[in-house]
Amino acid sequence: MSGKLRRLVCNRPSLRLLAKAPLTHTTGLISACFYSARVVYLEKERAVAIEAVERASRVCEAVFKRLVTDETLTKKDKSPVTVADFSAQAVVNSILEKYFPNDPIVGEEDSKDLLGEEGRVLREKVVELTNTAVNTPMTTEEVLQAIDRGQYAGGSTGRHWTLDPIDGTKGFLRGEQFAVCLALIIDGKVRLGVVGCPNLPYDMSQPEGEKGVLAVAVEEQGAFQRKLNVKDSLETPIFVSIVEDSCNASFCESVEAGHANHGDSAKIAELLGITKQSVRMDSQCKYIAVARGDADIYLRLPVDSKYVEKIWDHAAGNIIIQEAGGQVSDVNGEPLDFSQGRTLSANKGVIAANASIFDTVVEAVKATLSNKF
Repeated sequence: MSGKLRRLVCNRPSLRLLAKAPLTHTTGLISACFYSARVVYLEKERAVAIEAVERASRVCEAVFKRLVTDETLTKKDKSPVTVADFSAQAVVNSILEKYFPNDPIVGEEDSKDLLGEEGRVLREKVVELTNTAVNTPMTTEEVLQAIDRGQYAGGSTGRHWTLDPIDGTKGFLRGEQFAVCLALIIDGKVRLGVVGCPNLPYDMSQPEGEKGVLAVAVEEQGAFQRKLNVKDSLETPIFVSIVEDSCNASFCESVEAGHANHGDSAKIAELLGITKQSVRMDSQCKYIAVARGDADIYLRLPVDSKYVEKIWDHAAGNIIIQEAGGQVSDVNGEPLDFSQGRTLSANKGVIAANASIFDTVVEAVKATLSNKF
């Protein structure tokens, strides 16, 4: 970065920390300078999305403290995560409806399991927990209506939001990594992404240190992190790693074997010369780990030819990686296409990595999966 640009950054109080960024990330710095100097694109949407994700994250944490017990885990009872899913979706959707009443939402849940006498106990828990995170108490009907605002079909025109109220359900139940993920899609392209990670260390070099990260990115404005649910938390820029040789890289992989083919991952690692131990965690927290350089490569390899990824599982993480200086594609090297509706039907799997090694990773994946999908 030139001295002139560094002085420009240092003269803007909100951007002083950018001056410490690696020289390879000058583009992100320039974007951040413009971010500070103009009327900001999607400024209101960004602020509202952060509020929505923070409130939903608080709901999830409240559910875990109240409902998840050793007995729950022993019996593999998923009812707490069901309560959290519904409650978080109700909170986010109600906030989006307040500020953007004409924006449709592609959400993961609907209210059918909460209806009638069969759904009464679950419904009452959802309403109770939802009301711990909203300013004005919501009636049962209002909660159900908010949940059902997430039934939009998606598509290639106009604007809509996509929400995963809890990504990483098993991680949530274990008290490990899960995420609340919200993204804004305009004309088929992700323009804004926010991911709340309540259990992710703010600094991975101190895994037992302070936890709770919110990552946010807007198109052409860079990627940032802040402390989750900390009032007036300072946003700091995040960047992918600067590893230039794949043999020095590390994977960020799923804990759950059903979410990826670890055998194929091992073959890819061999082709890339990777010997470092993988960072394993659930949810879109993996995208955040790569976006801030905790790991270098994230692979979501197809487990069979029929499986299709959902847009809410990748939209927010996709833009955060890109704005942090990385690249994202499917296993064939094609960009993820969020214009197809509720799924990534035009794609198979996901590859994310820093730009220096991305092409090498794609070639290794292609060689390993040749003729499989």
